[in-house]
Formats: sequence, C-alpha cells, structure tokens
Amino acid sequence: MLTAFVHISAEPARIAELGAELAEIPGVSEVYSVTGGMEDLVAIVRVRHHDELAEVVTGHIARARGVRTTRTDVAFKVYSRHDLDSMFDVGND
Repeated sequence: MLTAFVHISAEPARIAELGAELAEIPGVSEVYSVTGGMEDLVAIVRVRHHDELAEVVTGHIARARGVRTTRTDVAFKVYSRHDLDSMFDVGND
C-alpha cells in the first residue's frame, strides 16, 4: 500500500465544499482542514501503485474547482502504534 499526503492550497470560499468533494474521490481516505502553513487542506491518499497516485493527484485533486496548488509527500514507512501492535499480534489467536 502506498500512502501519500497531498497538501492543498485552495480558494478560501471553496475550502469547506472542496474538502467534502475531495473526500469522495476513490483513493482519498481522509481530508483535513489545516492551519499553520501555506496549505488549507491535507488529503491522505492510499493506493496500490504509483500510477494510481498520479491519477488521483493530477487527474482528480489538482483539477478540482478551487484548488490553487498541490504538493505531495509520499510516505516511506509507518510508525503508528496501531500498526506496530498489529505486527506483534500475528499468530497469537
């Protein structure tokens, strides 16, 4: 599974609607409104292959009405507690 964080700068009047619209795109698992940087929204994208990531980001997110710019960070490894716990639970049924 490939996970990416898409940082989105949006037109202010479209932020709330845009977040909801982006959350409906296949491959987008979550969308957050954020503050503190130049971005207004961050979309979490989870797909199987890089070509799918390209389609979600450039074919859907970047073309959505109200999106000004995007910047995509691809995750290498996850360190969340949930994922670490599930690794140690294998075969302990």
